[in-house]
Amino acid sequence: MKFRTNELILGLCLSLLIAVQAMSGESTAGSETLCIMTFNLRYASQSRPNSWPERRPVMKACIERYLPDLIGTQEGLYQQLKDIAHDLPQYTWLGTGRDGGSRGEFMAIFYRPDRFEPLEYDHFWLSDTPNVIASSTWGNTCRRMVTWIRFRDKRTNTEFYFWDTHLDHEVQLAREKGADLIRERVESLRTSLPVILVGDFNATAGANKAYDILVGSGLFQDLWLAARERRNEGINTFHGFNGPKQGGVRIDWILGRGIAEVTAAETVTFSQNGRFPSDHFPVVAWVKLAKP
Repeated sequence: MKFRTNELILGLCLSLLIAVQAMSGESTAGSETLCIMTFNLRYASQSRPNSWPERRPVMKACIERYLPDLIGTQEGLYQQLKDIAHDLPQYTWLGTGRDGGSRGEFMAIFYRPDRFEPLEYDHFWLSDTPNVIASSTWGNTCRRMVTWIRFRDKRTNTEFYFWDTHLDHEVQLAREKGADLIRERVESLRTSLPVILVGDFNATAGANKAYDILVGSGLFQDLWLAARERRNEGINTFHGFNGPKQGGVRIDWILGRGIAEVTAAETVTFSQNGRFPSDHFPVVAWVKLAKP
């Protein structure tokens, strides 16, 4: 009788774990679904109460809650990215500093090496001289750039592109020019492979010309709007460490082309003991890619 009772308790625990994972969309093991996250990490600083040492364990817990397959990050500094990689050994990453080498903020892409193989990758700067490291020509004082990778999914033996960017926070012309350059570079791929573009665009989705250039033109689909289910809809994705606020100001986007299905998307309002991992909420989407 004792054995049967323990067996019943174990079975109930396993059932509960599976149910929790299904509700949060944590696991994509054994399926073609990709869990995509875009996350402005907020650069590491020592300024309390939101210093990087204080936020680091919350960041780890947040990512572990969702276990995305791919994460496009913004603002991460080199040591900060190394910390995240140390805390989450199931991921590896590619990127370069926007000021060159290990200097400045990164558009680092984290991925699961057990599932994905990078076939090629590159970086370019959002300027009139995109191949010049740390170049900036549109009046923006912060250098802006793109990191991209062409992946092979070992599970399905399919390929796709994953692009990550961070548009300027001050100069609208720089945002528009940056969006134009991204559009030109994506079009120049002349590929039938799916392309996913994530980032902090510093522009409200549906209310900025940069969005129109990328989405209104038909180049990309806004995967938030395409999702069958949207969680925490209407919450601003930037919160400045002040927590969720309704307003519909969505500046962190996941865009895609060649997407077969978006089962769900979520603005992640995760916190731990009142502390947030960043001043942005990450956004996640669970997608299936179209077969080219």
